[in-house]
Amino acid sequence: MPDSPAYVILGRGRWAKIIRDILTAEGRRVTILEETRRAASESEMDYRARLSERLHASSSQIAWLAVHPGPHVPPMLEAVLDAGLHSIVEKPWWYSPAQSASLGNLAHSKSLVVGVHFEYCLLDQIESWRESFGGGVGLTFGGSFRLSRTVDAAIPAVDNLGCHLFAIREYAVARAAVGSIACSYGQSDERRVRLEEDGKEIAAIDFFGNRERIIQRYIARFEAAVGSTSRSFAFDLGFAARVAEAVSAWRGPANNRSPDPA
Repeated sequence: MPDSPAYVILGRGRWAKIIRDILTAEGRRVTILEETRRAASESEMDYRARLSERLHASSSQIAWLAVHPGPHVPPMLEAVLDAGLHSIVEKPWWYSPAQSASLGNLAHSKSLVVGVHFEYCLLDQIESWRESFGGGVGLTFGGSFRLSRTVDAAIPAVDNLGCHLFAIREYAVARAAVGSIACSYGQSDERRVRLEEDGKEIAAIDFFGNRERIIQRYIARFEAAVGSTSRSFAFDLGFAARVAEAVSAWRGPANNRSPDPA
């Protein structure tokens, strides 16, 4: 792979344009595919073949799926893998353990890296927690992620925002118990995680308004994994599946949520 891999972005919304601008500023060549959904009359096999051909024609090495979650994502990712591209998928990862394992096996069989975009894990202080707290043994993890605006009312706040909190726990202190978690739209902005021991707060990180270049760090980590012989990446589909399982366990079966039907 060249030193500066080319990217193709699937999606046409605001976030796709933000990612395009960041990648371009980092010196990456970027192509955007705007019409990426399966047609109503199209079989899944034909869809995968058509999208895979378009992706191959982009002459890119990495695909970024900047699309909303839903049942369209697994076949879209399969088409990306069919085309031989590494891929980054936006959170939340909403899919079953069986789907995660199947897609992970497909990627592994083709020596391709798939990452899910949990950029807040790469905050400096989160990395410090990872080094300092022994995986969180004997501790309780809690956090709040609130937005004053509604980003997408179709995605519950616990999925859209809470998955970042649970990703931080999984990455830095996976053995910590889960305490109080608060996620919401339409309330005062707040992004904070904390650790408690015996009911007393011993560490906290307020990352609202942070100015760290965490998306750029994620890109660098991902590209390093792509360029390695092991193709190992911390935020792979296995990681995303564990985060999804933790979110589901916290929310409970009565409020379980799966992707909207096609």
